[in-house]
Formats: sequence, structure tokens, C-alpha cells
Amino acid sequence: MSAVFQPIPPRAPPIKQAGLVHWVRTNLFADWKSALTTVVMIALALYFLPRLADWAIFQAVFQPNAEVCQQARGTGACWGVIAEKYRLIIFGRYPYADQWRPEIATGLLVGLLMLSCIRRFWKPWLPLVWVAVLAAFFGLMYGGVAGLSVVTTDRWGGLPLTIMLATLSIVLAFPISVLVALGRRSKLPAIRTFCVIYVELIRGVPLISVLFMASFMFPLFMPQGLTIDVLVRVLVGITLFAAAYMAEIVRGGLQAIPKGQVEAADSLGLTYWQTQRKIVLPQALAMVIPGIMNNFISIFKDTSLVTIVSLYELTGALGLALNSDADWRPFKIEGYLFITLIYFIFCFAMSRYSLWVEKQLNRSKTR
Repeated sequence: MSAVFQPIPPRAPPIKQAGLVHWVRTNLFADWKSALTTVVMIALALYFLPRLADWAIFQAVFQPNAEVCQQARGTGACWGVIAEKYRLIIFGRYPYADQWRPEIATGLLVGLLMLSCIRRFWKPWLPLVWVAVLAAFFGLMYGGVAGLSVVTTDRWGGLPLTIMLATLSIVLAFPISVLVALGRRSKLPAIRTFCVIYVELIRGVPLISVLFMASFMFPLFMPQGLTIDVLVRVLVGITLFAAAYMAEIVRGGLQAIPKGQVEAADSLGLTYWQTQRKIVLPQALAMVIPGIMNNFISIFKDTSLVTIVSLYELTGALGLALNSDADWRPFKIEGYLFITLIYFIFCFAMSRYSLWVEKQLNRSKTR
């Protein structure tokens, strides 16, 4: 008997694994619970977003006119308060005629941070750039050089003060936290005890107490006639506080490293510091990048507490700008939304950079 050819019926095409439709199906309508949540969120958005848009955009007042803002009060936002007070919010009590100095100084510092986040610029000359930019920052802010008038630190404020405190606190706290984390795992009882006491003592009190002690109590223990600038004391307090929390994050990464890797390094004849620098720390820090970045973001936001020691950073400068003017005092919501946007931009940028670093490190694990 001759064989009869019978073609195989065609199969259904594969489900598309990319594109908007696939993303919606996977993330918004994967099952009935996800679909119900999506529908509820869409309903809430349709109910609240038109009202929010009406208040924030269509009925809002944008010109810096207090009388018009008072007439629109309750129906529309008054963004005119930002147009009227933005210089005081951004620069605090810094002299009006010299506000170009903190503007340039902040631009240099932000540019340095962006430069340091790009891998191709991780060169031996980068620390020298840090030294030069920090010298330029403090030279512009304080003055006393190149014919610039002196502006004492108690008049610094706003966004420049926030960025400076956060940047220096992060840069100084990171190496301290690594040393403290290593110290807590040391076999020397004196070093281990000292690190444990430091971490537990700092973590046992809120940051506001540390700032209060650094600003008001610390000068009482200094010799008569010797004073340290309040900005330096606050910077040291924030740095030590952040380092204590970050040390526990780093210690968690150190404990995740298998003991066999350290034993292998010992068998190769590596010293303790060579083992930590080349084998242990690179892996430990890579494991705890989300926790470290979370601590960085927390430091940036915690700078708002320095208002208690009469340093008016971004949040304090907003209160200073509105509380001193009765005409604009009722529009604090708009002011807080403005500085919230600033905080969000910086925190979101740090978060996205953390994700980028994680992706770069995960490439070695997928090979």
C-alpha cells in the first residue's frame, strides 16, 4: 500500500512577549485580583484627577499677585507664591546681591556628582576634581577670596545647603561605615567592642538628638575660647549618624560572603586588607547596593532636620519665606509641593542610578 501524505495542521501563533499589550496583560490583568485592583485604581483616578487638574492648572493663579491669589483661594492653586518667593526658598538668607555665588557653587557640585556617576570618568584624577570643586564651592559660598565679601555660614541656606550637607555626609559616612562594619567582625576585642558601642549608641537615639547635642551641648565641653562652626558640628553629627546605620548594612553584606572565599584567599597568601579589598568588599557591597542607596536617600531627606539648629536648608527656607510675610502665609501647600518636587527629583535620580548599578553588576552573573 502506498503512503498517503497528511499535512500537520498549523499551530496557533505564539503569544507576543513584548509590547504594550503584553505588558498590560502581565502587570494589570494577570488574574481577577489584579484586574479588580486595576479597575478600582482607574476609577479613583478618573474621579480625583480631573479635580486635581482643575485646582492645580485650570483654576490656578500663576502671577505673583497676592490679591488675585486670595480671590482664588479654595478653588485654585496659587503658584504665584513660588514666583514671588523662589529666591528666598532656594537660597535662604544668603544676600540677595550675591546669590549668583551659591547658584554657581551648587551647579559645580551637582555637575561633579553627575560626573562621578559616569563610569568612564572613574579615573585617578577624579579625587583631585573633587578637591578642586569643593574648594571652589566653599570659596564661593564663604567668600574672603578674589574680592568676594564674606558670608558667614549662619546665612547659608536653601538648596545649596541641602545639597552640600547631603553630599559631604554621604562621602564621609561611606568609608567610616565600611571600617566600622569590618571592626564589628574583628577578632580583636577592643576594636570590636568600640565599634559595637558606637553603632548601638548612635542607633539608640534619633537624629534630632544628635544634632541638638552637636550644636548646643558639644560647645560646653570645649576649652574656653575655642569654638567650632555650627555647620561643621552639624555635618559631623549627620555623618556619624549615617555611618552607624550604613555600617549595619555593610555588615550584612560581609556576613553573606561564604567563609570558603576568605580561606581560599588565606591559602594564596593574601593579607587581611588585600582579602577585604580584592575579594570580600567588592562582593559584599554589590549585594547591599539597594540598602546603601536607601540610606543615601534617607540622608538627603534628613538634612531637613538641621532647622532645629537655625540652619535654614530647603524646608527651613520655605518656612522662613512664608512665615515672614502675612500676604503669602496662607499658601504653604503650594510651597511644600514645590520643595516636594525638588526632593523627588533628587531622590528619584538616586534610585534610578541604583538600578543602573545593579544591572551593571548583574551582567557578570549572567555570563
